[in-house]
Amino acid sequence: MSPSLHDISLTSFFWLLLPALPVFGMLYFWEMDLYKAIRAMARMILQLLTIGYVLTYIFTNQSPLQVVLVLGVMMGAATWISLNPLCRPGLSLYRSALLAIGLGGSVILAIVVIAILKADPWYNPRLIIPLAGMIYVVSMTAISQSAERLVAELESGADYLKARKAAANAAMIPTINSLFAVGLVSLPGMMTGQILSGVSPLIAVKYQIVVMVMSFSSTGLATLVFLLMSGRSFVRLKSAIEA
Repeated sequence: MSPSLHDISLTSFFWLLLPALPVFGMLYFWEMDLYKAIRAMARMILQLLTIGYVLTYIFTNQSPLQVVLVLGVMMGAATWISLNPLCRPGLSLYRSALLAIGLGGSVILAIVVIAILKADPWYNPRLIIPLAGMIYVVSMTAISQSAERLVAELESGADYLKARKAAANAAMIPTINSLFAVGLVSLPGMMTGQILSGVSPLIAVKYQIVVMVMSFSSTGLATLVFLLMSGRSFVRLKSAIEA
């Protein structure tokens, strides 16, 4: 008999507090930011519960307009968060980040949903929203890492082309390392979830390959588009630093 996922009761969550208590103790006694950790934990729970109810509503209604609206909100949030490491990034950088996430991410999402998974209808929220989340979050991280590294390189005196190469490398390294590690060091979340729900490991592996290639392409395209679109902004920054 295939194993299946069962619902987790609220009382069961209290078991998770046991390994978390020593961590909270360390943060408190070592005078670290305990409040920030508690706030982050509470916000995470609130956000996930909220999105759970929202997704339940969207999955029930199956409206393409609602799906497009959710994707727009996700892209906007990813754009805003991606440039948080920078001080006063400016409108042009936000525009470049939005184009990088939206353009590169949308192309990859369309290929995966329509050509590979053959979703019917194409706006099937159970497929498109989780996959879009995976694509946008890796794109967001890539932009954040590349932008931060590019600024650091320019401030250290590197010329723009050398700084851009270092920024692209910084964005790609985590994704490339994950390709080496998957299956040996880690079993990714999607694959683990499918296996726990009773799916054949071989089928789960195929889906995970799709996700890994999707993440690699999303990271690379977001980095490429962002660095090309934002070139003038960073060249001006380089000139301001040298002035």
